[in-house]
Amino acid sequence: MSLNHREIALILSELPLQGSHIQDVRQPDFRSLVLELHRPGETRTLFFNLSAGGSRLHALSRKPPKPKVTQRFAEFLRARIRGGRIVEARQVPDDRTVLLVILRGGEETRLWVRLWGAASNIIAADGDGLILDAYFRRPGRGEESGGRLPPVPRGDGPPEALPGADSGTPPMPGDPGREYPVRPHPPEKSFNAFIEEWYRDKEDEARRRSLQALLEARFNAWEAKLHGALKGLELRRNEYSGLEKFLRYGDLITANLHRIGKGDLWLEVEDYGDGGTEVQIKLDPAASPQQNAEAYYRRYKKAKSGLRIVEEDILRLGRELRSLEDLRRNLARESDLQKLEEAAREEKPEKGKAGDRALPPGLQFHSQGFRILVGRTAAENDELLRRHVRGNDFWLHTRDHAGGYVFITHKPGKSVPLETLLDAGNLAVFYSKARSSGKAELYYTRVKHLRRARGGKTGTVLPTHEKNLSVRMDRARLERLQNER
Repeated sequence: MSLNHREIALILSELPLQGSHIQDVRQPDFRSLVLELHRPGETRTLFFNLSAGGSRLHALSRKPPKPKVTQRFAEFLRARIRGGRIVEARQVPDDRTVLLVILRGGEETRLWVRLWGAASNIIAADGDGLILDAYFRRPGRGEESGGRLPPVPRGDGPPEALPGADSGTPPMPGDPGREYPVRPHPPEKSFNAFIEEWYRDKEDEARRRSLQALLEARFNAWEAKLHGALKGLELRRNEYSGLEKFLRYGDLITANLHRIGKGDLWLEVEDYGDGGTEVQIKLDPAASPQQNAEAYYRRYKKAKSGLRIVEEDILRLGRELRSLEDLRRNLARESDLQKLEEAAREEKPEKGKAGDRALPPGLQFHSQGFRILVGRTAAENDELLRRHVRGNDFWLHTRDHAGGYVFITHKPGKSVPLETLLDAGNLAVFYSKARSSGKAELYYTRVKHLRRARGGKTGTVLPTHEKNLSVRMDRARLERLQNER
């Protein structure tokens, strides 16, 4: 609900604007304008809002958000009126239009502030009525640079013609036959303070509902991704359910090497581990009997490693789902707008293809507010490098030992604490071939200093600008990281 002309008159009576100097002009968003005013003994922030359902003016008791980029109209007003003095501030009788006359260096600028709901605008003109610029440029209404306004009489003359009155668009004065009451407000509070609080509460509540709806939609999408990933992992786990047979096949081939001839495709043998039933084992005719046994042992080892990784991922996704549900419940009850704004910024999806960064492979840990990503296989290392880390993230890896890549994600304006570096270093040792020795030499650098090895294996990189780190594995530290996942 916009202010009516009586409410505008009451607010202007509470705000002595004449004689104020304009210290700054700001445009917080695409529907409002702020003038920072100063006069001896007081500083005031004058706020104009041009939205269809809330066009108004009043002073602000708290600072509006700073715009990231200065908008066109604010830049024009800064060049034209900053440092100037308001020599006249008045309302057109029975209308929702306010005129500010500003003098700077002998140059006069008139700001027509028209609070007409959807037709609201702020028009800047010179002393001769030439339109210099407008908040909203509307050529169809004559509200554009180069247009001309009718002269404005001074003093207590009859109501003057309004900007736009000669453009075919009639002004919007109050209806003489209709009452425009001032909305009730506490007598101990100024009407200006009441109006500021009234609109702020309405806008905060609307923003709160919008943020909660946004977060709920993100939670639903995130939950769907997690459930989809969990279903895929459970299918993979089922595929690994028969991995013990590969070990048995390797053992059976080893025990029957003398029965396998060159070029054989199958070995038919009694399976002592399955009640003595006959089993057919497929062979590679181009490989020797011993090589066939080793191939089954490798398949067993790979399947066992894959099953361990899948089960770790299933546990991780289960924890993420529970954590997501807790966060969703807490934010649904949250009434603090600032906390909701922060949550919306934190949960904002990264740029890029949908899902690219939603579910990074490998393991995730948290340390001192930083996120640590761990790749356990060459494929996971490569996937993390390609899609889930950025140039300023840190990369750690063991020297002289094969192992997973460990990344510490960058936080703008924050340095990585030593404890976080040691946490990541312990993970790098634990998820490498150096685990059995319990210590290793590491090197670390930023991701932007990694170069892919041409023709190398999947995930192979060549680091530059690297630093050294010597780490002795700390079991207590690793247990803490596991518990805090």
